Amino acid sequence: MRTRDRSIFFRLGMIFLYIWVLFILFVLGWIILASLKTNQELFESFWKLPSSLQWENYYTAWVQSDLVSYFFNSVFVVIISVLGIVLVSAPAAYVLSRFSFPGKEPLTISFILGIGIPYQAVLIPIYMLLLKIGLINTLTGLIVVYIALSLPFTIFILTGFFQTLPNEIEESAAMDGASQNTIFWRVMLPMARPGLITVTILNAVTLWNEFLLAKAYINVNDKFTLSVGLYQFYQSMQYNSDWVSLFAGVVIIIFPILIFFLWLSDRIIEGMTAGSGK
Repeated sequence: MRTRDRSIFFRLGMIFLYIWVLFILFVLGWIILASLKTNQELFESFWKLPSSLQWENYYTAWVQSDLVSYFFNSVFVVIISVLGIVLVSAPAAYVLSRFSFPGKEPLTISFILGIGIPYQAVLIPIYMLLLKIGLINTLTGLIVVYIALSLPFTIFILTGFFQTLPNEIEESAAMDGASQNTIFWRVMLPMARPGLITVTILNAVTLWNEFLLAKAYINVNDKFTLSVGLYQFYQSMQYNSDWVSLFAGVVIIIFPILIFFLWLSDRIIEGMTAGSGK
């Protein structure tokens, strides 16, 4: 009876998943279709195909609305933030998973608890801190905040992954005279590549789409990230009603990270399943 119930729940879950995927594909398709119309065609019929493809909508969003500078701001912030997250999290996770020391358990628990703290709860304290050290309205300040707030989740994932790595290789390297730093950088870190790729992808997707912190800590137009720049573009629609260019901007912000995610999606599954071995 239990097997039958599980089979029913599994089928219902698969049906829901297929419906959800079809809905997402439908929404993406509609956004792309809307971005290639004129404003008149958009309001005359949501479903009608455009009489001709309006590629100039992308030019308007990319150049005239300055999304190009916001795009490169986002690329810079995400790349530096993800590198910083991995460089800090990997050694911390390695130590927490492979060594015993006083305070290890409370420290591990504190990282786990940190995952559940919403950004809204620390928004004002972080703002006051950035203001005090002069990092408000700077990409550097935003990067520091991104790194700090991403550490709990990343360390949690990598700790579980490092725990699955065999002790024998580490012990063999130590017997051959390798120092602890050499063991970590040249032996254990390459073995943890699937886990590192997983956290890199997940953090990159999250930070690319992040809006709240970027909007709260940056109020200078030339420092906006892509999500905030698109929001500013949306606000300008109140005056010129160029909605098709707004949809083109949505495509610009969605598809680079969507392609990146789909390209490396198998690595995410590999890393997550490997990290759940213990």
